[in-house]
Amino acid sequence: MRHYIKNATIVNEGRTFSGNILIENDRIAEITDNTATPRQADHTVDASGCFVFPGVIDTHVHFREPGLTQKADIESESRAAAWGGVTSYFDMPNTVPQTTTKEALCQKQRLAAEKSHVNYAFFFGATNDNAHLFAELDPHQVPGIKLFMGSSTGNMLVDNYDSLIEIFRSARLPLVAHCEDTAIINENMRQAKLSHGDDPDVRLHQLIRSEEACYESSFLAVQMAKAFGTRLHVAHVSTAKELELFGEFSNITAEAVIAHLLFTNRDYDTLGTRIKCNPSVKSPHDRDALRQALASGLIETVATDHAPHLLSDKKGGAAKAASGMPMIQFSLPVMLELADEGVITLERLAQLMMHNPAHLFSLRDRGYLRPGYKADLVVVNPHDPWTVTTDVIQSRCGWSPLEGHTFQWKVVQTYCNGNLIFDHGRFDENARGEQLLFR
Repeated sequence: MRHYIKNATIVNEGRTFSGNILIENDRIAEITDNTATPRQADHTVDASGCFVFPGVIDTHVHFREPGLTQKADIESESRAAAWGGVTSYFDMPNTVPQTTTKEALCQKQRLAAEKSHVNYAFFFGATNDNAHLFAELDPHQVPGIKLFMGSSTGNMLVDNYDSLIEIFRSARLPLVAHCEDTAIINENMRQAKLSHGDDPDVRLHQLIRSEEACYESSFLAVQMAKAFGTRLHVAHVSTAKELELFGEFSNITAEAVIAHLLFTNRDYDTLGTRIKCNPSVKSPHDRDALRQALASGLIETVATDHAPHLLSDKKGGAAKAASGMPMIQFSLPVMLELADEGVITLERLAQLMMHNPAHLFSLRDRGYLRPGYKADLVVVNPHDPWTVTTDVIQSRCGWSPLEGHTFQWKVVQTYCNGNLIFDHGRFDENARGEQLLFR
């Protein structure tokens, strides 16, 4: 099958230019400028007025399968990914069972081969006593090891200091760390309950899961990575203070997620527990610092921490309401909106969401528009307004904190491995992604 995308504005590797892309089967065959002779193809698209990026690589998602499929599953969430221009994802290990054994990892890979509409990989989860298994992991199939240094959904907290030392010493794959100090959080929660009852108002969530809790844990992770030369990627940095820890060592990098780039503690007044997540959204100062870090390079990747829950799970306050929100379908439109606001350039967006995830995790043949690379790409229209309503939400949970928001940028086509899987609202239910491979 040959697809020919002509008259596009292509954003790739620091350049934005007018050109054409020829896809043959699952690979990019050719990228030309608009002076080139048009190519013959089975399917030709005139992309005049539209922008073409590599497909988004979301390195931080929770698709809930196996064991939590009342909230979401691989089929539903990979469909939401395709609708949002996301062609590859890395799923986290806090499922049921947890992905902390080779058997559980293989089970997830089998499920994804059967059900995932886009490309997939799965992190292996660290525990207090499984570092001896790291050496047995296939580095060509596993993107990294996920370490929960703060208790979050799934009870995978690693709280033994000797175990942490062994994990940082033993990890030869990238170590992706959720950094919040549980002792600080527990004390903050105790104090909040004394003053506000058993389920404090969600507005107190940012004081319970505080700046101090985030910084102290991130500081410890960075110190250990320095000591052992570990390749460390700190997930969902949420505070301005944590940014002081990055930029000096090339093996220590940081991720921001959409929630912390978009919302602040002021939004609890209107959105309540819909924006409750771990780490918590914090002050406008923190959000603004994170946005500035996108452009400065202190933040290397942008992901979603896509974490769907049923709305019934989101009832309650800081203690009882579940933490997490579905975001994978909307991450690219959000970032394109930030580009319109001057927060980042389109070229920097491509670095944060496509190029850097591929580079930092040594992903094979993806993340760039290059001849010979896999044909994963997204076509977006900058002048096609649409509003987030429940009928367009593809995630099984059926809600979004962005409901009612109108975007100007719209994903109009998603190609995955050369297949046009999403086309102006039409979706190929039979499309299946591939297991991602790493160098």
